[in-house]
Amino acid sequence: MQKFSKRGWVCKTWEGELAMVNIPGSMQQTFHFTVRDEAVVAKIDALMGRRVSMTYEQHTGLPTSCFGETEYFVVDVVEIGP
Repeated sequence: MQKFSKRGWVCKTWEGELAMVNIPGSMQQTFHFTVRDEAVVAKIDALMGRRVSMTYEQHTGLPTSCFGETEYFVVDVVEIGP
């Protein structure tokens, strides 16, 4: 997990950035996501700095950024091995 913060002026959403597993010598890949469920926010906070696997839903074509800044909404997160 690289970044995770509550963002927005009117519509507050949790936005995050996850560093993907890198292959030596390649560019770092990141996954930008939105979280709307406070229970998932608590799980992410508890697992900060650990290796995790995220389950997400993709919602394309949302009318405004009030729902989230990305189209990827994380619905669950679990810790994976060391």
